[in-house]
Parts: sequence; structure tokens; C-alpha cells
Amino acid sequence: MKLSADALQTTALTEKSWFSVYADLFKARLTALVLLTTFVGFYLGWQGAMNFILMFHALFGTALVASGAAALNQFLEREYDAKMRRTATRPLPSGRLQPTTVMLVGGICCAAGLVYLATLVNLLTSVLGAVTLVSYLFIYTPMKRVSWINTLVGAIPGALPPLMGWTAARNELTGEGWALFAILAFWQIPHFMAIAWMYRDEYAKAGFVMLPSIDPTGVRTAQQAISNTLALLIASLCPFAFGLTGKIYLAAALILGLGFFWCAIQFSRQMTLPRAKQLFFASIIYLPLLIAALVGNKLK
Repeated sequence: MKLSADALQTTALTEKSWFSVYADLFKARLTALVLLTTFVGFYLGWQGAMNFILMFHALFGTALVASGAAALNQFLEREYDAKMRRTATRPLPSGRLQPTTVMLVGGICCAAGLVYLATLVNLLTSVLGAVTLVSYLFIYTPMKRVSWINTLVGAIPGALPPLMGWTAARNELTGEGWALFAILAFWQIPHFMAIAWMYRDEYAKAGFVMLPSIDPTGVRTAQQAISNTLALLIASLCPFAFGLTGKIYLAAALILGLGFFWCAIQFSRQMTLPRAKQLFFASIIYLPLLIAALVGNKLK
């Protein structure tokens, strides 16, 4: 029986293509979201006929930094990932890649991405990329095992990509760019609170200090979800206030924001798995629809 189990495990490991392995290493879906929000920042920030070459450089450089950060994050957390069912199949805990390989690949991608941005985009965007990298790897990642505040801290590097897109287009930090940053920062908190509530036992077992793991009643978790969806609703009105978007976006932001806020309230009333899933799916629906409204109703 042991031989059969070992054979099945070996087959499972060898069946996954190298492309799939590296897609997992670079967290392809998360990196795709990073690039989408970077594109939105660039598109909204650019004035006049679109410079597609500069846009490509901004997205490619950001992709290198994001991919490298994802790889180095998995290098740093490989022992903890092995303890959680949802992360145990990642390249390092599953044995598909070796730590030295991941460290080298991640380091090269990060360095190349920052140099690429500084050379072919602008220095400001490269500096923001470096801030994203450092805060993600050396502040947020170790803090996950110390304090639940890591979730709030982690929202900062998670929200910098649209600001990087904005600075790639404008080469300056302005209120409009910070508004895009605020939208993504506030969105992340209820999104992750839903995930952390669903997997609170696994996070605790792996040694990660998440709010739901130390909040058995769920009161504080619910407060974070409600307060941040409300803040998100307010922040989402800023692109209209700044004159970036029109009334169609304003209507969409209000409808989506109120719907997301309602889901957070329902989650606070019933701290159950179905309500957590409802909040999670609401967050997944909210962001792409808001982005579509931002892009589709740009005024200048």
C-alpha cells in the first residue's frame, strides 16, 4: 500500500507541466490582478493619444517585480505553506522546485524588474516598485506570524500597483493616483477577512496570526469588514470628484459599494461559512465591475 501511495504521489508531481509549476510560483492569478490594476492606473493617468509602448514597459516591468515577489514570498514561507492544505501543493512544499532555484529566480526577476522600470519608464515608478517589494517581503510577510495587523500592513503593497500605473503615465504623485491606491487598499481588507474567516483553523495551525484566529466571536472581524467596505464606498467616489470619470461611473460605484457594504453587514450578523463565502464572492464581483466602470467612463 505504501508503495502504491508513493507511486501515486510521484505521478502527481511529474504530471504537472513546468509551465503550471512556474505559474504557481509566480502566483499567476494574483500577478494578473496586479497587472490589471497597473493598467487601470496608467490608462486613467495618461492624457492624449495612448502611448502603448510606454504602457507595455510599465506592465512588463511590474510583472517582473510582482512575479519575483511572489516567488520570494513562497521561499520565505515554504515551511508554513506545507502545513496548510490550500498551499501544500505549491512548488516548494510539494518538492517540485528547490529553495535555491526559487530564491535565484525570484531575486533575478525583482532586480531586473526594478532596473527595467527605472530605465524604460521612470525612476518614481521604480521606487514605488521597490517600496512594494520591501514592504511585502520584509514587513508584511514576517508580521503574519506576529500580529493580525499584518492584514492592514499588507494592504499597502497590494494597493501600490495602480499608483505605479499612474506614475508611469504622469511621473508624479497626485490626489487622483492616491484615490486609486485607497480604493484597492480598502477593498483588500473585507476580501481577506472573508478568506481568513473561512480558513481560520488552517491559518492558526500553520502559525499565522490572523484576526479571525484570535477573535472567536467574530466581532472584531466583522467590524473590520464593515468599516473598510464603508471606507471603500467613500474612496470609490473620488475618481468622480476629481473629474476622472462621469456619472455612469458614479452610479456604478454607488450601486456596487452599497451592495458590498450590505454583504459585510450580513456577514457581521451571521458569522457563518456561507456568509463568509458570500462576502468573498461579493469582493470578487465588485472589483472587476468597478474597474470596468472606471475604464469605460473615463473623461480625460
